Amino acid sequence: MADPKKMALVASRTPAAKAAEAELKALYDFVPTDEADLLIALGGDGFLLQTLHAMLRKKKLKPVFGMNRGTYGFLMNEWRPQLLEARVEAAKAFSVLPLAMKAVSVKGKTHRSPAINEVSLLRETRQTALIEVSVNGRVVIPELACDGVLVATPAGSTAYNFSAQGPILPLGSKLVALTPISPFRPRRWRGAILPDDMTITLRVLDPDKRPVSAVADQFEVRQVERVEVKADRAEALTLLFDPEHALDERIAMEQFTV
Repeated sequence: MADPKKMALVASRTPAAKAAEAELKALYDFVPTDEADLLIALGGDGFLLQTLHAMLRKKKLKPVFGMNRGTYGFLMNEWRPQLLEARVEAAKAFSVLPLAMKAVSVKGKTHRSPAINEVSLLRETRQTALIEVSVNGRVVIPELACDGVLVATPAGSTAYNFSAQGPILPLGSKLVALTPISPFRPRRWRGAILPDDMTITLRVLDPDKRPVSAVADQFEVRQVERVEVKADRAEALTLLFDPEHALDERIAMEQFTV
């Protein structure tokens, strides 16, 4: 019989998450994060993203089993303190590829950051953004007039991307959604679905008069001139879900939510 997996516990600062943390600590043995085989994360989707980004920064990737102690918790399992070890053992694992963002500011400084949900470009002022869109070095839209544009992963396709009328992508599809935000011109362009190994380059055409910021999940760069985005296959993350609460089915079923 295999030894039980060593679990570490992390929780957001909200009262609900802290109460759940205390309850679990009274029921189970946890180890420090560096000694753990996997993490139990208590909070909402935002806290889960923070946890995953912390692992990416430290280059110490571990599977994460999240339980919802936040608001919506689309990426989380149901909060149940009972039989946690059995749930983890029976959990279904899903691989999530983050995006790698390289943003160059108007001052020439380069910023790099991963994005688990999406990379979005957003106008900073009342002026409409003007953005040139290229795929693998080929200009596909010379001038996109819009409030912004985003590149979303399958895991993030049900979030901001979906609110911007972008498509929901099946988990494991190896695709990304390229979705305009309030596009004005070209009027009939509503976005594209692309293989995730393609490099998408977004160049701001008038960054002085029409400044644009780039956001990789929660990391923002102001006044960007150019942004490159592609999937980072070297940094695959693993999320664990109860079989009856599997992420791939939840993402697929979001297409029928009314």
